[in-house]
Amino acid sequence: MSEIAATTVHEAYAFACMRCGHGWEQAYEIEHHVDASGQAYVVYKADGERVPSPLSTPTCSNCGAHVVRIMRSGRVSTVQRLLQQQKTVREETSVDEAAVPAGPASHHWQLSDLLHPFHRR
Repeated sequence: MSEIAATTVHEAYAFACMRCGHGWEQAYEIEHHVDASGQAYVVYKADGERVPSPLSTPTCSNCGAHVVRIMRSGRVSTVQRLLQQQKTVREETSVDEAAVPAGPASHHWQLSDLLHPFHRR
């Protein structure tokens, strides 16, 4: 028997793998239900498919690790957009990289670099 959700909430999260640096975002429909005995439960859906709670044990789709940082939505897409802009600027620049001295300005940022402050010590 199919139950109709009492309420449905739309949430989105950003994820970053602390092992390989892979980042992604996912939107969820969170359906709040009450079973026949009055117990509340929640069903998560992503792209219309039922999925486990993203807050329980998120898994990196790139390396399979479970050491994943969960952040508010927009964090990963913002970093990815900045990295793409940096790549575009580098491609448009006609300066010979061999003539540019190595230093902080020539560092190629990766998502893992930006998440370094979040690593636990």
